[in-house]
Amino acid sequence: MREMHVAVLLFAFALTGTTLALDNGLMRTPPMGWLAWERYRCDIDCENDPKNCISENLFMDMADRLAEDGWKELGYVYVNIDDCWSSKQRDDQGRLQPDPKRFPGGIKKLAHYLHNRGLKLGIYGDMGKLTCMAYPGTPLDKIELDAQTFADWEVDMLKYDGCYSNAMEQELGYPLMSKALNATGRPIGYSCSWPAYQGGLPPKVNYTQLGEICNLWRNYGDIQDSWDSVLNIVDWFFENQDALTPAAGPGRWNDPDMLIIGDFGLSMEQSRSQMALWAIMAAPLFISNDLRTISSGAQSILRNEMAISINQDALGIQGRRIVKEKSGIEVFWRPLSKNASALLFFSRRTDMPYRYTTSLSKLSYTAGSYKVFNVFTDETASLKDSTEFVVSVNPTGVVMWYVSAPAKFNLRQFYQGGTLHGRVYDDREENAIPRVFL
Repeated sequence: MREMHVAVLLFAFALTGTTLALDNGLMRTPPMGWLAWERYRCDIDCENDPKNCISENLFMDMADRLAEDGWKELGYVYVNIDDCWSSKQRDDQGRLQPDPKRFPGGIKKLAHYLHNRGLKLGIYGDMGKLTCMAYPGTPLDKIELDAQTFADWEVDMLKYDGCYSNAMEQELGYPLMSKALNATGRPIGYSCSWPAYQGGLPPKVNYTQLGEICNLWRNYGDIQDSWDSVLNIVDWFFENQDALTPAAGPGRWNDPDMLIIGDFGLSMEQSRSQMALWAIMAAPLFISNDLRTISSGAQSILRNEMAISINQDALGIQGRRIVKEKSGIEVFWRPLSKNASALLFFSRRTDMPYRYTTSLSKLSYTAGSYKVFNVFTDETASLKDSTEFVVSVNPTGVVMWYVSAPAKFNLRQFYQGGTLHGRVYDDREENAIPRVFL
């Protein structure tokens, strides 16, 4: 019986496959906000841990902090619920329902609480019969019902996970959820975990299709509260940058997972490094920490307006690693709009600050004079392309520059197979951004 039901869904999918493109106009720059999972996981013990359990009070507290402490104005507008929010049973009509003790007001009331503060609410679902933490999932036969339920609750974003589902169900379910969300008429940002369950890379992962049905997607495993975890994610993304960079663009983003800045596992140097690397990657910026107790140092990193500006650049091109030195220094680069680029010097060393000598011409910038702004120190300088300079990079730390100049950049290297973000390469598209050979 199950096989027959899946076969019917597969036939329906084949008939309607041309109408599955996501059409919500959302997330033209990487989404920003707060997400519960890394910091709070599945803490449901509200009796003994009322301040930290997954409940409407936690999300209201975080909404208050975003709205009242200046985060919202910087772009952090989503408050996202992850797993463990629901009751263990659907209601009498077969609909998902929140846990009545931990969310007594219901999800729609929580959405209104956020909307009244200029914020947006995200929620979590799963392709399988169960979520990763064994709460009710959204399998194929529940997709339309659950999409409409989320819309009725006035939810603004859905993360759709993939635990307890197989490859065939994912191939059907992720596009069908996109179509179902569209059909509700409510703009709901759509985060797909599909590629993370398929190894994250072509040919198993079709990033052209993902860009048509999802606003963002998890490519890789969950981040943990440690520097090793950050490095593991960074290594995977930049070792596979040729496959991943062309997939990203306005409205469709690679997602290396949450920012753990302000938690327990990173030093201040490492926190700056994660912020800078995520900005270079054009990654979604979802904080997962306690905004009620966050340190001033962590706040200053997460609220760095230039780092956020680089992350949110309208051009929407994901940056790349362009130099990997035996000394442990790596250089990353991202083209930006308004005749600019971002340049990042990153140290994998753990011994002492390293003085790295180079020049813009060695990094293949074209001849000319450039203005350099240091993102984390606010220092400025003017450099000719041929002038050698020294950057002192702290262990596990970064030096990040915003570089502007009236030079020409050749977009050709960002076009693979003659296309970028679905556009055919055209010499007339070359714009005023310094050229770097990648």
